[in-house]
Amino acid sequence: MERIFNFNAGPATMPLVVLEEAQSELLNFKGTGMSIMENSHRTKEYEAINSEAEALVKELLDVPENYRVLFLQGGASTQFAAVPLNLVSAESHADYILTGAWAEKAYKEAAKFVKTNVAASTKDENFNRIPRIDEIKVSDGPAYVHLCSNNTIFGTQWQSFPDLGDVSLVADMSSDIMSRRFDVSKFALIYAGAQKNLGPAGVTVVIVRKDLLEGIPSTIPTMLRYDIHAKNDSLYNTPPSFSVYMVNLVLRWLKNNGGLAAAEKRNAEKAALIYNTIDSSEGFYRGHAVKDSRSLMNITFRLPSEELEKKFAAEATAKGMIGLKGHRSVGGLRASIYNAMSLEGCMALAEFMKAFQSNNG
Repeated sequence: MERIFNFNAGPATMPLVVLEEAQSELLNFKGTGMSIMENSHRTKEYEAINSEAEALVKELLDVPENYRVLFLQGGASTQFAAVPLNLVSAESHADYILTGAWAEKAYKEAAKFVKTNVAASTKDENFNRIPRIDEIKVSDGPAYVHLCSNNTIFGTQWQSFPDLGDVSLVADMSSDIMSRRFDVSKFALIYAGAQKNLGPAGVTVVIVRKDLLEGIPSTIPTMLRYDIHAKNDSLYNTPPSFSVYMVNLVLRWLKNNGGLAAAEKRNAEKAALIYNTIDSSEGFYRGHAVKDSRSLMNITFRLPSEELEKKFAAEATAKGMIGLKGHRSVGGLRASIYNAMSLEGCMALAEFMKAFQSNNG
């Protein structure tokens, strides 16, 4: 069957060449006579995948030597609890910047275990922008300040990360990791579910500074302890081997296509096609996010009526463009255009938007 343009927020579209490569060796991986799904995680074949994936994350993101890359389970949502349990002592606390639903969930989960503080929030504006640096009020001596780099539901993204001096930053980068270049050394810890830019659901990437692996409380559950996973090279228990294998293929694809500099350029070009269509529509399309906070990954917009929005989504689906219905928190439409979404897909959507306005404006 013909491939369609998948604008879903996650699990999201993947590079076709990666899917074809996985298909070609699905039944017999590297002459083992077995699928990678059947291979033991203790074999040299799987350990090579695990090691290469960690090396590629470090290479593509230019990760400093004093960091480890871990491949864990439980999604980014599990990290909402793991981060404070690992990093906040009984005498300390953590600050959170609230820019959307996932940042709020991280904050609420952390508050179950440690003292927390809201350093900034744009909730009163329905999370339509990123806070200005002068709006961030960091408390006295937090263990870290947590932020969500890109907000899938509301379509906002940090254009640059705040410089908070000696305060450690922790980030949920599930929806924009590997989409652009940034300075990893600004962060004490980064975590990201794979199912948007890195591969299929089932594995979460954690990038953690090595000094934070010291002194982690032995009282927290073993599976949540970063030091245990680092000591065992993410192989403490049976890993999500197929998901890690797919992540490794996606990382190779990114490297072979120019790395993050090229990905960043492609993503800006793709987003511009759709944002320009919104901005030139004379109000027919209305973006949710303030312009200086717009996401390059998730584009959220409204039409003049809910009836037109339903019609838009239905007609787009009929033309082979799925996943455009917006989240209930915002309503309207949302186009998720992660790394693997092609320029052709964004061109097709922009042309459809213009035709739809012409027919219904």
